[in-house]
Amino acid sequence: MGTDRIEKRVHLHARRGRVWRALTDSAEFGRWFGMRFDGPFAPGTPVRAILAPSSVDRSGDSVAQEYAGISFVFHIEEVQPEHRFSFRWHPFAIERGFDYSNEPMTLVTFQLEETPDGTLLTVTESGFDRIPLERRAKAFSANEGGWAIQMQRIETHLSGSG
Repeated sequence: MGTDRIEKRVHLHARRGRVWRALTDSAEFGRWFGMRFDGPFAPGTPVRAILAPSSVDRSGDSVAQEYAGISFVFHIEEVQPEHRFSFRWHPFAIERGFDYSNEPMTLVTFQLEETPDGTLLTVTESGFDRIPLERRAKAFSANEGGWAIQMQRIETHLSGSG
């Protein structure tokens, strides 16, 4: 994959429509992802989020507490019902008081593919090579591990055990 792109896949035993709701309803997304959003996801719209504990994985609570009050902005790009959802954000933008607004954003894309017994979900985050050099490796590493955790979280959420 190199240093510009992270890709993770998970096979979910849930109908594509159900996975779609978990991704595109900002309140539901926030519950499993670990953020509280100030509005719905709509193409061309920025949505502010604050780090919060995940409802399905309490292991991240210490991280949520450490970074409590830090906000992120998701710039919703594409909403192609039951197929593709994407947004831009500043990856690993956790330093208090630092203004990330002049930095390039990465693009996060969720792609859904129906399978005979559920849905294949692929998440791709690209654009790390444009992140300032002093932050690039840390942002890539943090998000590489973060997306692995998030794929487990959505799987738990959709299995009904979260």
